[in-house]
Amino acid sequence: MLHFVLTGLLVVAGTQAAESPTFQKEVLPILQKNCQSCHRPGQIAPMSFLTYESTRPWAKAIKVAVATKKMPPWFADPQYGHFANDRSLKPGDIDTLVKWADSGAPAGDPKDAPPAIEWPADGWQIKPDLIVKGPEYRVAASPKNNVIEWTYITIPSGFTQDTWITSMEVRPSAIEVTHHICVYFKPHTPETVYNKPEWEDKARDEGGSALPKGKDQPPRGGPRSQLAGNTGIESCYVPGMPAQDYRIHNAGKLVKAGTDFVFQMHYTPNGKELVDRPQIGFTVAKEEPQRRYISFGMSAPTDAASFAIPPNTANWESPPAEATFNEDVELVWMFPHMHVRGKDMTYRLIYPDGKTETVLNVPRYDFNWQLGYDTAQPIKVPKGTRLLVTAHYDNSVNNKFNPDPNRTVYYGDMTWEEMMFPFFSVVSDKSVDPKKVLKTVRGRQADGA
Repeated sequence: MLHFVLTGLLVVAGTQAAESPTFQKEVLPILQKNCQSCHRPGQIAPMSFLTYESTRPWAKAIKVAVATKKMPPWFADPQYGHFANDRSLKPGDIDTLVKWADSGAPAGDPKDAPPAIEWPADGWQIKPDLIVKGPEYRVAASPKNNVIEWTYITIPSGFTQDTWITSMEVRPSAIEVTHHICVYFKPHTPETVYNKPEWEDKARDEGGSALPKGKDQPPRGGPRSQLAGNTGIESCYVPGMPAQDYRIHNAGKLVKAGTDFVFQMHYTPNGKELVDRPQIGFTVAKEEPQRRYISFGMSAPTDAASFAIPPNTANWESPPAEATFNEDVELVWMFPHMHVRGKDMTYRLIYPDGKTETVLNVPRYDFNWQLGYDTAQPIKVPKGTRLLVTAHYDNSVNNKFNPDPNRTVYYGDMTWEEMMFPFFSVVSDKSVDPKKVLKTVRGRQADGA
């Protein structure tokens, strides 16, 4: 009798072992779909999940990260909208990863592995047809109050004929100190000076915060000498932001012959002098696209009377940013941007018939993972529709990223100041003039992020 009991136990134990998920068969497909876009060489994640050998040491950390839903980063409220780039894990995927870690993270049979994804070479997210090298910038190790003002540098694009591009990616080389880099297209003018850094020396207090501006003072912005005539922010790098691919909408952006590129550069020093040399990668249309891809950014009012977050306030509501569409378009992408006190942001469309639709709600904004949200299906936006964006901020001790809950926080460029800046992109008929699509109702359509 004992013999049969022991035999039975051995059979059961063997069955349980056989049912344990393995890396090659069950785990790798999940990592390919949800994790490898960041967890591979040249991307923002500090470790690679391309192979069993590189992933195995992180098995326990993966278990904790997915069980707590810290990873993969995804912050859209599922009640509102559906998104093509949703990286959140299904409960079954979480269960698989947890079981794999608990069972000793077995490798499994390599024959069970799915084909490896052919990721773009050299750390790119896109496979660029053309790469333009940006200006070199030396990031000081420890400037006063760690302030490096936003710097603007213009370079020739090298485009000698009108060209439709179908995707665009901005890549810094010194990721560890790059807060953001944005790029504008600007028609060349005779007075343009290339590779000349320009910035505004703002009046700042002893701690490095800019002195608040009144309503009668001019709004913040970059140097007119470099930005006059630009078509708006065309693309940016910020931590966690994926490159935008216009091809899925049969759309493109037109770069006219002789266009100049203006780089808006924002760095956060880390005590070590570094040199950044950003690049821009493009894919180029083989045939002229049927539609135009247009990128926008707008801001809440920035004056101190409108935007001032009181000390020790856990849920301060910003004045909204609001604009009206003057053309029929389709909304395809949204990207909330705030700083470390940012708490939530919501995009709403108010249609001409009065109907209101929430198209994106991010209830737990994370400055360390600033994500763009690609709509699963384009959202039709008829002429006369208003876009209303609202946001809240946590300037209390409960916010672990808050550098000082005891001070009033104003709108400003530095990370310890604040912003309320929703980006978004639309597609339209290619005959539409991008400059005539949007009219600001409240706040401003800014020429800076």
